[in-house]
This record gives sequence, structure tokens and C-alpha cells, in this order.
Amino acid sequence: MRGKDFLAIGDLESEEIGMLVERAAALKHGERPQVLAGKVLALIFEKPSLRTRVSFEVGIRQLGGQCVYLSKDDIGLGTREPAEDVARVLDRWVDGIVARVFSHRSLEILAERFRAPVINALSDLEHPCQAVGDLLTISEHKGAFDDVRVAWVGDGNNVSGSLALACASVGAGFVMATPEGYRLPSPVWDEASRRAARNESVMEWTASPSEAVQGADVVYTDTWVSMGDEAEADERKAAFAEYQVNAALMDKAKAGAVFMHDMPAYRGNEISEGMIDDARSVVFDQAENRLHGQNAVMVDLFGG
Repeated sequence: MRGKDFLAIGDLESEEIGMLVERAAALKHGERPQVLAGKVLALIFEKPSLRTRVSFEVGIRQLGGQCVYLSKDDIGLGTREPAEDVARVLDRWVDGIVARVFSHRSLEILAERFRAPVINALSDLEHPCQAVGDLLTISEHKGAFDDVRVAWVGDGNNVSGSLALACASVGAGFVMATPEGYRLPSPVWDEASRRAARNESVMEWTASPSEAVQGADVVYTDTWVSMGDEAEADERKAAFAEYQVNAALMDKAKAGAVFMHDMPAYRGNEISEGMIDDARSVVFDQAENRLHGQNAVMVDLFGG
């Protein structure tokens, strides 16, 4: 990668994203270089996590390193102590930071003040590690990206933003179905559209889930109420009531289409009961591939 940090899919060129996916596949099926031998990474988590925390802790150990977990209560990033001070203190002790934060600006401050790599494990703007693992999952099930059409049904959030940028970067088509008021932020959509144009792929938006999934090879959804949006829960559930992914909606996708969800999944809301266990679901492959995608990022950043 061009920089010392991994903060956003939007910071990478198309070729870099493709190489990360290739490296993730190689690491999944081959030896893991011990690029973190003798190194300690700090995991700063303002938000709770299952998949992100465990996959990073396991991955760091697989690559020969150790880690220290720091919760919101341990640090109070930007409240108990400024992010600048946290970065400069940790700079004296650890060799890298993995941060799962509410504000993307907190990541940028950490990266500005910390000399070693900082990795985005989720922010309000992007979830780039999820996108790398998702591309690996899509490639495993669908092959070449330029023959793939991905349909997103649901909120224009950080996960969909990173996925849109990632798909556009590798030449996969991306169509998004959201209510009008829940589209991706214009800067994210515009950048994804520019990348899609360069790679001769398609970026489309529709308000209709049925229209979005027509001809789709992948149907993807996420929670309607992300962490931090709890005050809007009732409003969001009402807005997304017609956006549930269920067997009937999947039946409108291309034959052989797969279903994806980054989890946690809320049955009865964005998905129907049984959708996780549907024969078309690859969500547990997807969860596993977070580990390999993140390992690829760490090998790239720490392996020289």
C-alpha cells in the first residue's frame, strides 16, 4: 500500500485492492509469514465486537505477534484523554494500532500522531477490512469480478460505502436499493462512480429492492440500525420495512446467486427467519474471510 496506514478503501488504488484480495486468498491456503514476530499491537475498541476483535486477535497471533485490548472505558478516546495524547503515549510502547471507533476523525488523528501503522477496524465512514474479506468471499463463489453484479439492499452506511468503492475498484457491478433519505453520502458515491467508469463497471441506485436484485449474483444486506443510530431505531425500521431480504426476494436474483450479511443479523428486520441458514447463504464463509483479509492487510503494512 502507498501509505503506512489502512484507514479507508478510498485511500487505495484499484490495483492495490486487487492485490490485497489475492494475498488474502494465498494466506488462507498457504503459510503465514511471521511479519509480526516480536511486535505488539494495541486494539482500541470504542464499540463492542465479536468478529472484528476475535479475528484480529487470532490473526495477530498467527502472524507471530501479540496484542493488548483497550476498551472505551480503558481509554475514553477524545473524552477522558485527547486522541493525540493516546497516540503519542502508545507510540512509545506498541508497534501498531487497530482501532474500532465512532468517528473517522479519531483514526486520522491517531495516524497523524502515531509513527507505526494504524488500521481501521470500523469507523462511521468506512469498514475497509470488511470489504477486503467480502471481495475474497465473492471471488471464491463467483470468480472474476468483472462478471459479477452485487446488489445491496438496505442502509447507505459505512459497510455499503466500503463495499461500493471496493466493487467499483475491481470492476464488479454494484446496484444499491435504499430509501431516498438513506443513500450513500455524495462524496462516497461520486468516488465509487468514478472508479466504476474507469473499470467499465456499473454503479446504480434504485428505491426498489426487487429491481436491484434482478440479475444479481450477490445479494447483500446489513442492519437497519447501526451502533450510534439507536435513537432513530423506530424511524429507521419504518423506513426500511419494505427492504427485508427473504427467500422471495432472493428468488428474483440470478440463478445461483448468493446471500451475504456482515453480521450481527437481526431476524425479522433486515432478514427473514431462516435466511442465514438458507442454502444460498455464505455469511459464515464471509465471517471467516475477515481473518484472511485482515491478515493480508497486516502482511502488507508490516511485511515491507
